[in-house]
Amino acid sequence: MNKSAISAAQQSSRRSWQSVAWEYLQAILIALVLALIIRTFVVQAFKIPSGSMIRTLLIGDHILVNKFIYGVRDPINRNIWIPGEKPRRGDVVVFIFPLNRKLDFIKRVIGVGGDTIKIINKKVYVNGKLYVDPPGVEHTDPHILPASLGPRDNMSPVTVPKGKIFVMGDNRDQSYDSRFWGFVPVRDVKGKAFIVYWSWNSDKFRPRLGRIGHLIQ
Repeated sequence: MNKSAISAAQQSSRRSWQSVAWEYLQAILIALVLALIIRTFVVQAFKIPSGSMIRTLLIGDHILVNKFIYGVRDPINRNIWIPGEKPRRGDVVVFIFPLNRKLDFIKRVIGVGGDTIKIINKKVYVNGKLYVDPPGVEHTDPHILPASLGPRDNMSPVTVPKGKIFVMGDNRDQSYDSRFWGFVPVRDVKGKAFIVYWSWNSDKFRPRLGRIGHLIQ
């Protein structure tokens, strides 16, 4: 084989390698863009760091949140792009914490715009009717939020403004929620929690395999 033939073969091999590398790079970039779009507008993963939602959610649960169900919003200013459903009583939602917008909280919706909420001896009333707690709601009475702290066990009637929701943790005595800091704007609700995809028990250093696939209700 003469030198010109060898040179042509080398150039062809180099072009072939560059073509393959570019195809791989394109595939990676497309995958990253798709992952970013899905995370921003469709589904996002969160980890539960506290016990405010026990027993519905445990510390160490990793959950998926449906971000599309309540509509597609501008991630910067929260303006609506594509309308969706409105949060309903009983939904477990992730939202931007009103007192620190760098934090995300997860709680259960107890009241929506127009509802009147009051609490008497730990029992929640919505529009004058006793709110039926979902299975798993606890009143553990620990020292984290003592009974003497404001409206933990008793709260005078409040009416939820239009465009806002009233939220509480299922583990009522350990939950820092709307009883203490007020309402959540619907525009700041990021999505509805729907499934546990992984759970880790840090106390026993082992996974909770039975939690995997648990639907959040």
